Amino acid sequence: MLSFGPEIPFVHELGFVLIKAEDGKSELHYTARPEHLNSFGVTHGGASMTLMDVTMAVAARSVEWESGVVTIEMKTSFMQAAKGPLVGKGELLHRTGTMAFTEGRIYDAQGRLCVQATGTFKYMQRKPGSAGPATD
Repeated sequence: MLSFGPEIPFVHELGFVLIKAEDGKSELHYTARPEHLNSFGVTHGGASMTLMDVTMAVAARSVEWESGVVTIEMKTSFMQAAKGPLVGKGELLHRTGTMAFTEGRIYDAQGRLCVQATGTFKYMQRKPGSAGPATD
Protein backbone atom coordinates (compact mmCIF):
# COMPACT_ATOMS: atom_id res chain seq x y z
CA MET A 1 0.00 0.00 0.00
CA LEU A 2 1.31 3.45 -0.94
CA SER A 3 1.59 6.29 1.57
CA PHE A 4 -0.23 9.61 1.25
CA GLY A 5 2.81 11.27 2.84
CA PRO A 6 2.03 13.42 5.88
CA GLU A 7 -0.75 11.97 8.03
CA ILE A 8 -4.21 13.28 7.18
CA PRO A 9 -6.47 12.14 10.06
CA PHE A 10 -9.73 12.58 8.12
CA VAL A 11 -8.45 10.49 5.18
CA HIS A 12 -7.30 7.84 7.65
CA GLU A 13 -10.72 7.88 9.34
CA LEU A 14 -12.53 7.34 6.04
CA GLY A 15 -10.21 4.49 5.11
CA PHE A 16 -9.06 5.62 1.66
CA VAL A 17 -6.40 3.38 0.11
CA LEU A 18 -3.86 4.90 -2.28
CA ILE A 19 -3.23 2.61 -5.26
CA LYS A 20 -1.52 4.92 -7.77
CA ALA A 21 0.19 8.32 -7.71
CA GLU A 22 2.43 8.93 -10.71
CA ASP A 23 2.79 11.03 -13.85
CA GLY A 24 -0.22 13.24 -13.07
CA LYS A 25 -2.56 10.32 -12.41
CA SER A 26 -4.00 8.88 -9.22
CA GLU A 27 -6.19 6.01 -8.10
CA LEU A 28 -7.78 5.54 -4.68
CA HIS A 29 -10.06 2.80 -3.39
CA TYR A 30 -12.78 3.31 -0.79
CA THR A 31 -15.52 1.25 0.74
CA ALA A 32 -17.88 3.32 2.85
CA ARG A 33 -18.59 2.02 6.32
CA PRO A 34 -22.17 2.21 7.69
CA GLU A 35 -21.46 5.56 9.38
CA HIS A 36 -20.47 7.03 5.97
CA LEU A 37 -23.83 6.28 4.34
CA ASN A 38 -26.80 8.59 3.87
CA SER A 39 -30.43 7.82 4.74
CA PHE A 40 -30.82 5.93 1.42
CA GLY A 41 -28.04 3.51 2.38
CA VAL A 42 -25.52 4.77 -0.20
CA THR A 43 -22.24 6.62 0.21
CA HIS A 44 -22.93 10.11 1.59
CA GLY A 45 -22.23 12.91 -0.90
CA GLY A 46 -19.79 14.49 1.53
CA ALA A 47 -17.72 11.30 1.63
CA SER A 48 -17.82 11.13 -2.18
CA MET A 49 -16.70 14.76 -2.42
CA THR A 50 -13.86 14.08 0.00
CA LEU A 51 -12.79 11.11 -2.13
CA MET A 52 -12.82 13.38 -5.19
CA ASP A 53 -10.87 16.11 -3.38
CA VAL A 54 -8.17 13.72 -2.21
CA THR A 55 -8.03 11.87 -5.54
CA MET A 56 -7.47 15.10 -7.48
CA ALA A 57 -5.01 16.45 -4.90
CA VAL A 58 -2.94 13.26 -5.18
CA ALA A 59 -2.93 13.59 -8.99
CA ALA A 60 -1.62 17.16 -8.60
CA ARG A 61 1.01 16.09 -6.06
CA SER A 62 2.13 13.09 -8.13
CA VAL A 63 4.37 15.35 -10.23
CA GLU A 64 5.75 17.27 -7.22
CA TRP A 65 5.38 14.90 -4.26
CA GLU A 66 7.36 17.00 -1.77
CA SER A 67 4.83 19.83 -2.05
CA GLY A 68 1.46 19.97 -0.46
CA VAL A 69 -1.66 21.28 -2.16
CA VAL A 70 -4.68 23.13 -0.89
CA THR A 71 -8.05 23.15 -2.62
CA ILE A 72 -8.96 26.48 -4.21
CA GLU A 73 -12.11 25.42 -6.05
CA MET A 74 -14.04 22.22 -6.73
CA LYS A 75 -17.15 21.43 -8.79
CA THR A 76 -18.82 18.06 -8.35
CA SER A 77 -21.58 16.37 -10.35
CA PHE A 78 -23.40 13.36 -8.90
CA MET A 79 -24.64 11.12 -11.71
CA GLN A 80 -25.92 8.13 -9.78
CA ALA A 81 -25.77 6.61 -6.32
CA ALA A 82 -22.29 5.56 -5.26
CA LYS A 83 -22.59 2.27 -3.41
CA GLY A 84 -20.30 -0.61 -2.62
CA PRO A 85 -16.55 -0.52 -3.23
CA LEU A 86 -15.58 2.65 -5.09
CA VAL A 87 -12.61 3.62 -7.24
CA GLY A 88 -11.53 7.24 -7.54
CA LYS A 89 -9.37 8.17 -10.53
CA GLY A 90 -7.74 11.56 -10.90
CA GLU A 91 -5.79 13.34 -13.59
CA LEU A 92 -3.69 16.50 -13.65
CA LEU A 93 -4.93 18.37 -16.73
CA HIS A 94 -2.65 21.43 -16.55
CA ARG A 95 -0.31 23.09 -14.12
CA THR A 96 1.47 26.36 -13.66
CA GLY A 97 4.24 27.14 -11.19
CA THR A 98 1.75 27.44 -8.34
CA MET A 99 -1.58 26.00 -9.55
CA ALA A 100 -2.90 22.60 -10.63
CA PHE A 101 -6.05 22.01 -12.67
CA THR A 102 -7.46 18.52 -12.25
CA GLU A 103 -10.33 16.19 -13.02
CA GLY A 104 -11.60 13.22 -11.03
CA ARG A 105 -14.14 10.43 -11.37
CA ILE A 106 -15.62 7.85 -9.04
CA TYR A 107 -16.68 4.47 -10.38
CA ASP A 108 -18.61 1.70 -8.63
CA ALA A 109 -17.64 -1.99 -8.68
CA GLN A 110 -19.53 -2.47 -11.96
CA GLY A 111 -17.50 0.31 -13.60
CA ARG A 112 -20.39 2.78 -13.72
CA LEU A 113 -19.51 6.47 -13.45
CA CYS A 114 -21.09 7.79 -10.24
CA VAL A 115 -19.40 11.14 -9.61
CA GLN A 116 -17.32 13.52 -11.72
CA ALA A 117 -15.44 16.59 -10.49
CA THR A 118 -12.98 19.26 -11.50
CA GLY A 119 -10.70 20.98 -9.04
CA THR A 120 -8.11 23.73 -8.78
CA PHE A 121 -5.31 23.37 -6.25
CA LYS A 122 -2.49 25.61 -5.08
CA TYR A 123 0.95 24.07 -4.54
CA MET A 124 2.34 24.83 -1.08
CA GLN A 125 5.81 24.17 0.29
CA ARG A 126 5.95 22.29 3.58
CA LYS A 127 8.04 23.59 6.46
CA PRO A 128 11.44 21.81 6.41
CA GLY A 129 11.49 18.70 8.62
CA SER A 130 7.80 19.03 9.39
CA ALA A 131 4.74 17.04 8.52
CA GLY A 132 2.73 20.02 9.71
CA PRO A 133 0.90 22.71 7.79
CA ALA A 134 2.20 23.90 4.44
CA THR A 135 3.37 27.48 4.02
CA ASP A 136 3.11 30.07 1.21
